[in-house]
Amino acid sequence: QGQEKLSCNPKKENGTHVVLCELGNPMKAGAQITVDMELSVSGLENMGDAITFHLQLRSKNSPSSSKTSVTVTVPVEAEAEMELRGNSLPAITVLPTSWHWVEGSQRLEDHGIKVEHIYELHNKGPGTVSGVTLSLAVPHLLGNHVLLYLLELGTEGGMNCSHHPALNAAQV
Repeated sequence: QGQEKLSCNPKKENGTHVVLCELGNPMKAGAQITVDMELSVSGLENMGDAITFHLQLRSKNSPSSSKTSVTVTVPVEAEAEMELRGNSLPAITVLPTSWHWVEGSQRLEDHGIKVEHIYELHNKGPGTVSGVTLSLAVPHLLGNHVLLYLLELGTEGGMNCSHHPALNAAQV
């Protein structure tokens, strides 16, 4: 008929986490009830594709030994939104018309004006992420001409990078 909030208590029983809810005492014979439960479970990053709940209805009446149980499997869906931010320093670069690339030179200025590109990968949540791979394609050639001379690659925050084969090819 009406709706009531249940009093539930979490506890550990035989090494598993149990939530015990009292439905009513005494309950009339033949009573039918519907229970809607909302569970908040954390730490599911390594749980796989699903989590299983074992629900059991127990009666405290001494003559009744009924232990009706049901298994419910709920799919685990991880959700995290990644955002890539980028910036170039300086934002605009203009080569003077008198500048020419000097092939085989070891001097940095003979390869152009230094531009630093900074990329930041942010997790906007709500879940945590691991094992993320970011592939960044940098056009370094335009036909047979050097468009960008890739000097170095650096990272922060415990990331691993694989270097581009054209990285500092002239050993500047």
